[in-house]
Amino acid sequence: MFGRLLNILNDPAPDPLAGDDRELALAALLVRLARSDQDYDEEEKIRIDRVLAQRNGLSPFEATEMRRRAEEIESGAPDTVRFTRALKDKVAYEDRTGVIEALWDVALADGVRDAHEDALIRLAAKLLGVNDVDSARARQRVEARRD
Repeated sequence: MFGRLLNILNDPAPDPLAGDDRELALAALLVRLARSDQDYDEEEKIRIDRVLAQRNGLSPFEATEMRRRAEEIESGAPDTVRFTRALKDKVAYEDRTGVIEALWDVALADGVRDAHEDALIRLAAKLLGVNDVDSARARQRVEARRD
């Protein structure tokens, strides 16, 4: 699966993603977001693991393993467009707003809104075809859970 996803991300016309590949692409996008402010800390790793576990019904160990694979994929991917393209064409709109919500969940893990993370979420939302209103609502849902 890992090698297949790397090929998909580097292929200009990728084949459809299976469920596991979609979630691994999302995990890599979450890692890219967490790394975007040059401060990829333990709090963000824990938040990514939690998001992956909740979305996929994984044990903590399985979620950590998925994140570790995603870290390798993210390091080798040339740009963010590859992740979003891999998701947009194969994920329903409602699920794409869930992707934005997952991004906000990781971005707000440290309690600070960083300009780099905001910019990446705006880019991801645009590339995923998620409008500004739905992206803002996703952020508000995450903020409400944190209060």
